[in-house]
Amino acid sequence: MERRSLLAAGAGAFTAATAGCLGLGDAEPGRLDLTVRNDGDAPVDVAVVVGGADGTTYADESDRVARAFAVTVGESGRHEAAVTGTDWEGRLAWDAGTCALYDGRVAVDVETVAGAGECADSR
Repeated sequence: MERRSLLAAGAGAFTAATAGCLGLGDAEPGRLDLTVRNDGDAPVDVAVVVGGADGTTYADESDRVARAFAVTVGESGRHEAAVTGTDWEGRLAWDAGTCALYDGRVAVDVETVAGAGECADSR
């Protein structure tokens, strides 16, 4: 009798542990960790907008560089971060359905804008 209880408990724990991996249950929201860095000597004002393909805006902030932004986004679909200044723009995009945590970086100075990103935690 006790053996059946242990087997049932073990099967329940396995189901709970694999539910997220197999697509069962609620998906966790994705996240963007974005660092915007000023590589120049003069202060730079930036606007950061993070949105989803469905038109949802997850963040819309303006600030001075350098700064880190952490933004929670939807659990699936294409998401895009736009970092803009007076006469420049940097964009990053990723799919939250395959990437639970996207690590993005945008560096600006007087003449250049460089953007890079990678999936830091795959689903």
